Amino acid sequence: MIDISLSEVSKFYGEVQILDKITFEVQSGQKVAVIGRNGCGKTTLFRCIMGEEQYDSGQLVVHPSKRIGVLNQLPKFPAGTTVRAVLENAFREQRAMGRELEEIAEKLSAGENDPALLKRYGELQSVYESRGGYLEEPEMFRVSLGLGIPREMWDMEYGALSGGEMTRVNLAGLLLEKTDIMLLDEPTNHLDMQSLEWLENYLRSYSGTVLIVSHDRFFLDRVATRTIELANMHARVYEGNYSFFAERRAEEEEEQQKRREQMQKEINRLQFTSDRMHGWGSGNKKMMRKAFALDRRIERIKANQPDRVRHEKNITGKLREADRSGNDVLYTENLTKSFGERTLFSGLDLEIKKDEAIAVIGENGSGKSTLLRILLGEEPQSAGRFKWGANVKLAYLPQKVTFRDENATVLDEVVSELGINEPEARNRLGAYRFRGDDVFKSISVLSGGEKSRLKLCIMLYDEINTLILDEPTNHLDIYSREWLEDLLDGYEGTLIFVSHDRYFIDRFATHIWSIEKGKVRDYRGVYAAYREMLSREANQPRPAAAPAETKNPQKRERQLSPDKLLRKLERELAAAEKQISESEARAAALEREMEEKCTDHVELERLSTELDRVNAETEELYEKWNSISSEIEAVSKESRM
Repeated sequence: MIDISLSEVSKFYGEVQILDKITFEVQSGQKVAVIGRNGCGKTTLFRCIMGEEQYDSGQLVVHPSKRIGVLNQLPKFPAGTTVRAVLENAFREQRAMGRELEEIAEKLSAGENDPALLKRYGELQSVYESRGGYLEEPEMFRVSLGLGIPREMWDMEYGALSGGEMTRVNLAGLLLEKTDIMLLDEPTNHLDMQSLEWLENYLRSYSGTVLIVSHDRFFLDRVATRTIELANMHARVYEGNYSFFAERRAEEEEEQQKRREQMQKEINRLQFTSDRMHGWGSGNKKMMRKAFALDRRIERIKANQPDRVRHEKNITGKLREADRSGNDVLYTENLTKSFGERTLFSGLDLEIKKDEAIAVIGENGSGKSTLLRILLGEEPQSAGRFKWGANVKLAYLPQKVTFRDENATVLDEVVSELGINEPEARNRLGAYRFRGDDVFKSISVLSGGEKSRLKLCIMLYDEINTLILDEPTNHLDIYSREWLEDLLDGYEGTLIFVSHDRYFIDRFATHIWSIEKGKVRDYRGVYAAYREMLSREANQPRPAAAPAETKNPQKRERQLSPDKLLRKLERELAAAEKQISESEARAAALEREMEEKCTDHVELERLSTELDRVNAETEELYEKWNSISSEIEAVSKESRM
């Protein structure tokens, strides 16, 4: 069944066209990601589907029997409205049904035997039950718990909540409505990882249709089974999640570029022949006819030539790395932070080694950003101490980017901050995608993503070897996130970052600090391995009482003493680390070789196959390293018991 159908839908704002002949269908139950740059028309498309805005031409049909709900803005409620009232508003239709059921029941009890009344009662009761009419309170509690809305918040006034809290409450209300079609515009904003994972599982099991606008690529990979890209006012449909789309789009662009190059070669060949015929054929009608025939052929080829693959120029700025720091970058001892009687975290004993990439994760309000500010000296600790190592040169990108003079132009800010002349400043700004009249914009009118880009342009001018980022991908669309990641790919120093962007974490983190209940869980390993560990812990059954000799099934080899076994495992770990280092060096060498031979397609294919093999080998080595590390931890615990 088709829930939503668009055929050549176009939309203008005045003379500015936003959508041009958009055509696609959404089947019942599909989970569809709608992606594109900020300002490409995603929210406008949602408003047209909802009927909140009129489109100018084409046809748009939503199945008339399907109820539709949308999350795209914060609705207004009367003063004094509580969070509970907002959540209960989702049950307004069920409650009307409930009242009607009670009225019919009273009539039936009074002796009315109208068959139509009995039929209405049965139909109404079936719908009432299917929408959870008898389970309002448990369902409210389940959804609220999943989205991080504590029970004590239910009695708070909705208008007194923060923007993030309001967003979570409205998302909960939409989920509780159980509409047939949901349009979710940035549903992951203001959700921590635990809430994100809950929402992913909820939507994957949801039987209705979902259209999602989001910049969270990990979320889209987990939920969406279809992707619609809005670009240059048009829509392209891909039958897969975000990763499928990204891979297929890259293949299409490569194929398109090859076709264009081949056709251009043919155009050049024919043009050369035509030019010679025009030159030689003066007065020769037969030759001139052939020349004109070639010209027409050239025009036909040009008309069918695919458009040039156009990419908005990437960020080309480079990180200026300082001399390398010492091997010990940072350590903390008994680090504690409290606000009055509330303790955010306590007793943190942590260390960072040179060139590690630390992802600081945890629930909202757990103290991630506070920990960064303490380490930067912007916030005092309540107890304990920390020390940066030798030759550490820091740069910091805060979560909320501000400038001393928001009324200054982009160009003036760079000239003032870096002490360089205007031509140098314009060159540097160009590398960070501020070009043409962009440099004369006032900072106050920049988007959050543009401000982050400007701050990076300024702060990365200095030589650094330790980079600290607080939610660096906030306010960035998918393409801007990819630009930032490309920039960081060339950085070889120490990286410390707070993020909820699991795609970003997965790409860069080599070490996880998870703040949980006032403590930090210190996991040395990549994010995928960390998630696997959490999954194993969640699924591990509670051990039953057993004789001491059978408590640990891995003890077969452990006739060695704990000390000897630890030394053996540590040697195996060191060997695995060496193999990983060698494998990664081989992968880097292959990537360099691919860059050098980028015009040799045969050699590129061979190198690509070899790189895939080496990367697979590296992943296996990481799994081996992870397994040995877990065993070392287990043996260490046993030896302390």
